[in-house]
Amino acid sequence: MLLAHRKVAAIVIGIFLASASTFILQSSVDRRVEQRGREEVEGTARRGIALAEGRIRRVITGLDALNHAGVGSCSEADRERLNAVTLDIMPIKELAVVDPNGETLCTNHGFPARERRVVSRHATAIAANILIEVVIIGDRRERMVRVRRTNGDGENGLAALIPSELLTPQIAPDGGLPRAHAIIATLDGTTIGQTGAARDDESDSDRLVATLRSENYGLVVTSSLSQWSLAELRSAMRALDLVADVGLLVLIALVIAFIRWRRRGDPLADVRRALEAEEFVPYYQPILDITNGRLEGAEVLARWRKSDGSIIQPGSFIPLLESSGLIFDVTRALMRRVSREAGDAIGRRPRCKISFNLTARHFTQESTVSEIREIFANSPIALSQLVLEVTERQPLENLAAARSVIAGLQELGARVAIDDVGAGHGGLSYLLKLGVDIIKVDKLFVDAIGSERHSTAIISSLVELARSMRMDVVAEGVESFEQVAYLRDQGIRLAQGYVFAPPLPGPSFLQLLEAADPVDTGAGADVPGGKFAPSRAASALTS
Repeated sequence: MLLAHRKVAAIVIGIFLASASTFILQSSVDRRVEQRGREEVEGTARRGIALAEGRIRRVITGLDALNHAGVGSCSEADRERLNAVTLDIMPIKELAVVDPNGETLCTNHGFPARERRVVSRHATAIAANILIEVVIIGDRRERMVRVRRTNGDGENGLAALIPSELLTPQIAPDGGLPRAHAIIATLDGTTIGQTGAARDDESDSDRLVATLRSENYGLVVTSSLSQWSLAELRSAMRALDLVADVGLLVLIALVIAFIRWRRRGDPLADVRRALEAEEFVPYYQPILDITNGRLEGAEVLARWRKSDGSIIQPGSFIPLLESSGLIFDVTRALMRRVSREAGDAIGRRPRCKISFNLTARHFTQESTVSEIREIFANSPIALSQLVLEVTERQPLENLAAARSVIAGLQELGARVAIDDVGAGHGGLSYLLKLGVDIIKVDKLFVDAIGSERHSTAIISSLVELARSMRMDVVAEGVESFEQVAYLRDQGIRLAQGYVFAPPLPGPSFLQLLEAADPVDTGAGADVPGGKFAPSRAASALTS
């Protein structure tokens, strides 16, 4: 009987000690989660203020230098000075000469400025003649910050546009996506931009919040972390603590749970696993000759096809690839995949061109040329069938290095295109300095056909410029036959867009290629490469 009582007492004491240990463990975890959460939101707010102040300070320095040089007109010499400063200062999307009321007289691009509406304006504390304005650009209601330098006595001033996303941290210090939600605004409450994910189902009292102000520039950054994010962090910490407190079986289970948690919380690890599993696949956007309906090739676009069959669009992973450097691995993998699955079909059609998108970082490394040569050395796709595209949406920091890489690619026989012309950082300076072969007109100009009076002048200017520099022109984002007819009348021969076909997976593109451009190997073939089998879209092109 005594032994039985001792066993019961031992069980009760064991339960008590286990409960106390669990309570202490949970309290410790809660304190650490609270501390780590506050460090994260405060750190995000500090980085946001530092980023915004640093980039605005650089822009103001550039505006002061231009003013000191006497820039204040729309002469060709002054626009060249504007372009030079735009290349030197990364955050600037556009530089403009403005009248004393802030109306844009001309920009460094040389094109008419899109409609813009000022929704907030205040002077900076460092200089009364430096204004910070929040403006809404065009029909898409894109929000940007305009830094404007005014001059007295009714003289013209200068203004610089900064995209809102360049004033907020887009990447966490560990290289992943930010957990904290950050909003940058003016002191009067006008929102400029934000980053990270916000949950609408939580009130302010449910979040950890940190707020910092920039007294010099009249800005405020508010960073917050939701209870949902804290709960994930708390679960992970408890799991890690329990690993040291329980037996081997529980340890194994917690390690498995931890690995799963890390997969959810570490997007770079997901990308690396996707690379190993060959989950990044090419989709092909057909490019047609709109004068005769002939299929001329395709632009390769990346898609992430997960093991469950779901497709992730590039906007969700390309920024992470570029910031982490994994974009190089994914680009090489896409090129090899295209060579394997479509190389024979493309190689049998020498006229067919296949385009790949490269980032600005590709054009800073001479190894880009040797890697492309190696990938396609034994491929059915000839180097002369390659088109390598560099987007204007990312700045080329070193134009001399970029020109060297472009020359190397052209020596291989490949052609080089500038994508998104007119919508990015470089403007016409890229066309004049880089020696590319193809201009790709950005979709925003195609969308404006028939609705914006400046679009006609802009497209006509690009076509005339391309003709004088012996470059081809490709129109992107074509979505109607009215746009096709207009582009054809303007002298543009090549186009791509949903009016012809959406981006297609490999098997579908190969079927289209065989139907549109059958290769007849028989003795009775009339035309090398076969005849085009017209579809409804192709028939409409030539009507």
